[in-house]
Amino acid sequence: MSDLDSGKGHKDENFPVASVLVAAEHRAPIMAFYRFARAADDIADHPTAPEAEKLARLAEMRAGLDGRGAPEAEMLGQVQRERGIDPAHANELLDAFVQDVTVRRYASWDDLIGYCRLSAMPVGRFVLDVHGEDRATWPRSDALCAALQVINHLQDCAKDYRALDRVYLPTDLLDRHGGRIADLAGVSATAGLRATIVDCAERTRLLLNTSAPFARHIRSRRLACEVAVIQRLAEDLTAMLLRRDPLSEPVHHGKPRAAWHAIVAILSQLSARMMRGA
Repeated sequence: MSDLDSGKGHKDENFPVASVLVAAEHRAPIMAFYRFARAADDIADHPTAPEAEKLARLAEMRAGLDGRGAPEAEMLGQVQRERGIDPAHANELLDAFVQDVTVRRYASWDDLIGYCRLSAMPVGRFVLDVHGEDRATWPRSDALCAALQVINHLQDCAKDYRALDRVYLPTDLLDRHGGRIADLAGVSATAGLRATIVDCAERTRLLLNTSAPFARHIRSRRLACEVAVIQRLAEDLTAMLLRRDPLSEPVHHGKPRAAWHAIVAILSQLSARMMRGA
C-alpha cells in the first residue's frame, strides 16, 4: 500500500466495477486496470503531497507499464501484453492524472469534455477491448464514460474545491449564470452556482441520450447488462442533480435504490435481447 493510498476500493465507487455480471475471465484484467487507476488517482488527489512528488509518482506509474515502476502499473502492463490490449488507454489515463495535478480550472464545457477524453473514455475503451468488442461501439461508450465523469464532478464539486482547490465547473458557465468559484465554499449553492450545476446536468443528460443505445450494440450479453445498469444509474443520478443541491443534499444512491435500478435495467436488457433473438 502506498503512503498516498486513500483506502478506497472498487466497492466505494458510484458505479459497478467488474461486477458479477461480467464474465469471470474478464474480471481480472478489468480489476488490474481499476487498481492502476485507483493508485494513480490517489496520487493526484492527495491533499498535502507536493506537486513535484505527485508528478514523480505518476512518472513511476507510467514506467511501470513497461515493467520497471509502480507495482500496480507493472501488473497492468503484464495484462496488456498478455492480452494484446492497446497501452494507449492506460497512458491516456495517466495524462489525465497529470492534468489533475497541473490544471485546476476549466474554461469551457469543451475543455471539460477534453479532460474526460483522457480521464474517462479510456476506461470504457479498455473494457470493450478486453471483451473483444467492435470499436464501432466507442462513440457511445465515450458518451457514457464522459457522463459518469461529469456526474462525479458535480457530486463532489464542493469537496474538490475545498480539499484540492480544483474546479471542474466550466468558468464560462459560472460567469453566464452569475456564479462564482468562491460559492463552492458555502453550505448551500447560490442561485448562480445552482444554475451552473443544472446547466452541466442538462448537458450530461444529452450525453446519456447519446449513450442510451450502447448496450444494444454490445455482443457480450453479460457486459451489455452491466452497461445497461450503469446507464440507468447515471440517468437517475443526473435527475437527482437537476433537483438537488449537491452542497447541501445527498446526491448518491443508497443500496436499495441502486439494487432496484439494477434489477430493472437487467430485466429490460434481457427482455429486449430475447425479442431481437440476440
